[in-house]
Amino acid sequence: MRERNKKSVYRTATIVVILAIILFGIPIGFLEFQSIKTGKSWDQIASKFFSASDEGTEFKDVADGEKIEFLVPQNIGSVSDKPPQISHIQTVDLDQDNLLDVIVCDVLDNKITWIQQSPKGVFTEKICSENIMAPSHIQAVDFDKDGDVDLIVSLLGMLFPNNDKIGSIVILENDGKQNFTRHLVVEKVARVSDVRAGDLDGDGDLDLAAVQFGYDDGETRWLKNEGNWKFTSYILQTLSGGINCELVDIDNDSDLDIITLISQEWEETYLFINDGVGNFNAKLIYGISNDDFGSSGIYLSDFDQDGDMDVLYTNGDAFDYMPPRPRPWHGVNWLENVGDYNFTFHRISNFGGAYNARPLDVDHDGDLDIFVVSAFNLWDDPSAQSFIWLENDGKMNFIRHDIANTPTHILALELGDFNQDGQVDMVTGGMHVYPPFNRIARIMLWTNNWNSSVN
Repeated sequence: MRERNKKSVYRTATIVVILAIILFGIPIGFLEFQSIKTGKSWDQIASKFFSASDEGTEFKDVADGEKIEFLVPQNIGSVSDKPPQISHIQTVDLDQDNLLDVIVCDVLDNKITWIQQSPKGVFTEKICSENIMAPSHIQAVDFDKDGDVDLIVSLLGMLFPNNDKIGSIVILENDGKQNFTRHLVVEKVARVSDVRAGDLDGDGDLDLAAVQFGYDDGETRWLKNEGNWKFTSYILQTLSGGINCELVDIDNDSDLDIITLISQEWEETYLFINDGVGNFNAKLIYGISNDDFGSSGIYLSDFDQDGDMDVLYTNGDAFDYMPPRPRPWHGVNWLENVGDYNFTFHRISNFGGAYNARPLDVDHDGDLDIFVVSAFNLWDDPSAQSFIWLENDGKMNFIRHDIANTPTHILALELGDFNQDGQVDMVTGGMHVYPPFNRIARIMLWTNNWNSSVN
């Protein structure tokens, strides 16, 4: 009888131990897996996955101002017979004739094109390179320092999230006459969403920094220029959902640091602090636990004009939803640089589907206003805006002004003085991946007539 009781105690103890292993082992295993995958500590991962969600976060909205008609839109470049899919544009004088042009990432046709302005006010679109699979970002820079403008392109491989290793980076080398030779920098990696050029190791040539969205298997890396179009990759982080990377000397120590925006399951912004020779220390400068926050873009600017670089930050991505729809927390924000690698989050305005924002003192009052486009608003509602500007009162308070509800699905936005009148104009690109398709445009130039319209 005593032996039977002893066996029962042993059996119960064994069950308790097994249950304890299961109960504690699964969370520990999850934390360890995520730590290995992302490079984060257990505490960082636990705070992300096991803390309360910010999904219900509500932001106080700004007041609406009157609509002021000062932008005159016109279609430029080729006209598509299908709903266009433009992922990125850049304004640059590619042929160095003192007239601004537009470089276009066309996902629908898998090509890079050049909308040449020649003569002034006349725009003609030409192909720079074809079979560029889902180009996501382009940077125009004299990479080989031979006096002409080359093109650095990040390729997703396909537009929508996918874990296949289909991403790549190419450099289109300009021969000085706008004929381009393709150099493959890296291929068969997680989908590359952004790439930027800068001297990251202080050796005098240009290196590259890139973020790779992937799906749930992304990366952040920098690529050392070894010469003769050869590169060595160094992985800095293995978080999925990378959207943007920016290069800036954030600490004024004469080397380039990297700022990245991570969306998807993380919704975080990172600063990679450079030691001057290409060794980086990662610092989280902003994060939110709302997995649906929809981070969509960052842009660096001394927004408050206090002598350091801040981060203009939009959250309006809605690719996660079918059909895509704006969320109550979508909008425009900025991360104020308060020194010592610290940043403070500020909400500027709610705006459904906010995707790209650019600062500009459009009203010439000495402070920076903001222009914002929406890719994912309620397009069945005629009042839903695709383009707005946020007027700064000089104290970082803003009034929202409607610009346009047509075309819809605007994803890309860049600035430049195209007609050389001293007013900064705007260019937008449409990403029409879901209906309605009744108000579409591929590339639009918005000529700024502020002085004549307002005065």
